Amino acid sequence: MKILIVTDAWQPQVHGLVSTLVALVRQLQVSGHEVVVIQPGQFRTRPCPGHPGLEIALFPGARLRSLMDAADPDAIHIATEGPLGWAARRHCLKRGLPFTTAFHSRLPEMLQTSFKLPLSWGYALLRWFHRPASGVMVPNQGLLDRLQARGFAHLRLWTPGVDTHLFALSDRTRSFTSLGPLAHPVSLYVGRLSAEKNVEAFLSLDVPGSKVVCGEGPMASSLRARYPNVHWLGELPRHELAQVYASADVFVFPCRGETQGQAMLEAMACGVPVAAYPVDGPLQLLGQSRAGALHGDLREAWFEALKVQRHQARDRALLFGWGRSSASFLSHLVVLPRHRRQRLRSGFGMQSHELGGITKLSHKRHPVVE
Repeated sequence: MKILIVTDAWQPQVHGLVSTLVALVRQLQVSGHEVVVIQPGQFRTRPCPGHPGLEIALFPGARLRSLMDAADPDAIHIATEGPLGWAARRHCLKRGLPFTTAFHSRLPEMLQTSFKLPLSWGYALLRWFHRPASGVMVPNQGLLDRLQARGFAHLRLWTPGVDTHLFALSDRTRSFTSLGPLAHPVSLYVGRLSAEKNVEAFLSLDVPGSKVVCGEGPMASSLRARYPNVHWLGELPRHELAQVYASADVFVFPCRGETQGQAMLEAMACGVPVAAYPVDGPLQLLGQSRAGALHGDLREAWFEALKVQRHQARDRALLFGWGRSSASFLSHLVVLPRHRRQRLRSGFGMQSHELGGITKLSHKRHPVVE
């Protein structure tokens, strides 16, 4: 199958959604599918307001239409609700093409925090965006139930996976060279340093040992100044990040509004138990397992997580391998009717050279299998 994915989140952006989409594309390729990605790097861009380092496409309409028609896909997935997502949605509706979408983040809450937009307005906007989709992929059951209550339709549960080869089990903590010797237990946070991530709940946690943070974001400078005793590593390549996970005793996930929590899965795959609040993302990933601890008091969760055996965290992560996750993703796609694919091939005069700007990932160097 030839799958077209349109996304406003892609490399060189560094955050969980990008990691998820890159890993999904590679696994689909390993499974024998052809994947075409349309992403911001193929357009003129500008920084996203309130999110330095995130570039969004500027007036993508005409070029995006050309690239979509040239791709000649069997199925279309619109992964994000940014400028590319809206333009792709508009084009699919004009052409009468079925498509799926995904609800990856609590965007209405983020808009409320950043721009004081009423929560009801944000959800009304996204309900309008997702309404024509044949299926809306949602990462956990709690969020699915709430979206259903808010009038969203055609919801499909799809939980992204984790690369259990790159993020491998470490039976005991291992030192990360750049950090040098650390006082144990080592508490780790990996993620964006922004208000909605509630990072200060981790930084102010009164627990023994050392704290390590990997990530960047709009609050990075102020947090570094206020918490000088924390070990700040910034953004790291994926292979180095795996080493950092292996150096930790507890992974602390302080966000209360996370829908997915890719970093939690990566930590668990390395054998690091999770301490988090009992909210959607952690509830979905930890369930009733002994992969970590959930508590309304994050400090209590931390102490409980410290008792967890590393193999217990790893065993839970193995249930979320990318082989299983990509099969679930494929089951939710809607294949374009043959007559519409033939119409695209013959009716719009797209030339093969127009595919030159479309991003394709090679899976040869970095296979992601379960």
